[in-house]
Amino acid sequence: MRHLRLLGLGLLALIEVTGALSSPRPGFSGDHLGVLLGLVGVAIGLIGGQRAPKDAMAAQAASIGALVASSVALMWLQPNGPGFLGVFLAVVAAALRGPGSLGAPVVVAALVGQALVGMLAGGRPVASVVLDELGALAFYVVALLARRLREGQDRAEQLLMELEQSRHAQAEAAVLAERQRLAREVHDILAHSLSGLVLQLETAKLMAARDRVGPDLAEVVDRSLHLAKAGFEEARRAIGLLRDDELPGPERLQALVGSFARFTGCDCTLDVAGPERSLSSEARLTLYRVAQEALTNVRKHAEADRVELHLCYEPAGTRLTVEDFGPNGHGQVSPGKEGYGLTGMRERAELLGGELTATATGTGFRVDLWVPA
Repeated sequence: MRHLRLLGLGLLALIEVTGALSSPRPGFSGDHLGVLLGLVGVAIGLIGGQRAPKDAMAAQAASIGALVASSVALMWLQPNGPGFLGVFLAVVAAALRGPGSLGAPVVVAALVGQALVGMLAGGRPVASVVLDELGALAFYVVALLARRLREGQDRAEQLLMELEQSRHAQAEAAVLAERQRLAREVHDILAHSLSGLVLQLETAKLMAARDRVGPDLAEVVDRSLHLAKAGFEEARRAIGLLRDDELPGPERLQALVGSFARFTGCDCTLDVAGPERSLSSEARLTLYRVAQEALTNVRKHAEADRVELHLCYEPAGTRLTVEDFGPNGHGQVSPGKEGYGLTGMRERAELLGGELTATATGTGFRVDLWVPA
């Protein structure tokens, strides 16, 4: 359509220049004034039609009508001038931009006016007039086909967009249904099991207090109870995540560090560097889960007396480092085979375009996560 608009402006320039040089030339009296008004009318009709909104039927009809009338007037006053080109522009404008009910009347008026003026004012042969009529009609048909093609393409693009939206909605519905199913499974199996374990440990704690068992056993029972309660809360939080509740993120790392230090008796600190910025929900969750998994591994495999977490907001991304330090330089022992926890965290980091490394150090073990900004 842009090329057709430029072509129309080029024909308009040709009409104006040729009309100004044809006889009689534009002026301010008699036929000269008529030619001047005709040239102005052609320009107003074409430019006004291009600038008016397509759904403004009155403005489009007025612009096309002015273009037809001005072109016929130019043909009458300048029989050898460029007025017939204005007729061609009028029928093209009626086909491309005019309302559907306007096309036929405009074409009929343009063809009749062109024929009458050609025979009465110009004295042209009938064959020449017929050729002009056929030329104008051909322009109209080609423009009408171009409009139908454009409308068909617009409808096809709209249908494709609606189909894509429908597929996206179906995919989201399927994902939501699967997540809800998993949430029910987790709740029915894991949460129920953990709640039963908490009740049993509560009973064991009461029995230990009643029977006055040794302090070491009482401490083990108490610590097991705390771990079971923490696991139960994590299970509830996981169910909430599957049901689209609020995702945990870096703001919960301090509470995670405090809980780890309280339950294990190991010195655990968190250091945050760089200006804090907003992260995507998946990046926030990945940072939290990696810290959680790393601390769980420290509790399972390490003989650490100190754990340090460093969260750094770098220009290109966010980095989280979890490193443990053992007594006499011996911390976490790297297992011979990587567990499912770190494997899952590495896969989650890679999905975000990030990277996770887990390596033994001279004093313990380090987990390093980087996710892009």
